[in-house]
Amino acid sequence: MSKVRDSGIKTVCRNKKAGYNYYLDNFMEAGIVLLGAEVKSLREGRASLVDSYARVKEGEVFLHNLHISPYPFAHGVELDPMRTRKLLLNKREIKRLIGKTVEKGYSLIPTKIYFKRSRAKVEIALAKGKKKYDKRRVLKEKELKREIDQVRKRDRY
Repeated sequence: MSKVRDSGIKTVCRNKKAGYNYYLDNFMEAGIVLLGAEVKSLREGRASLVDSYARVKEGEVFLHNLHISPYPFAHGVELDPMRTRKLLLNKREIKRLIGKTVEKGYSLIPTKIYFKRSRAKVEIALAKGKKKYDKRRVLKEKELKREIDQVRKRDRY
């Protein structure tokens, strides 16, 4: 499930539906405050970004609905897998996010979790929700492109 690239970045999980459900803009990298057993669980790829989102509250950014499965070998530590986790960003970045999220329709969506230089990072994006007709149009365009590519490939041979 996890992939290692040459750049030293190990991807833990991705939010695959984010690109389908939202228009993504302004990607940012943020650190995440975790406890020891959660880090071990992340290293094993036991996390899910489905339905997760970030919110700015009192000058800090928090990640909600991120599911990190409990580490099976952690004894005596009982953590809630869905607990709210704090994201680490500069004040300047937080102020910019506050300004953008106040605008109508914008929210913060995590797109992937990865390890960079042995530190857990979350990539968050400013997102604006797509309407149902937008999603259908995108699917129709993909289908047309696929058919055109198939015709071109068939005509080549």
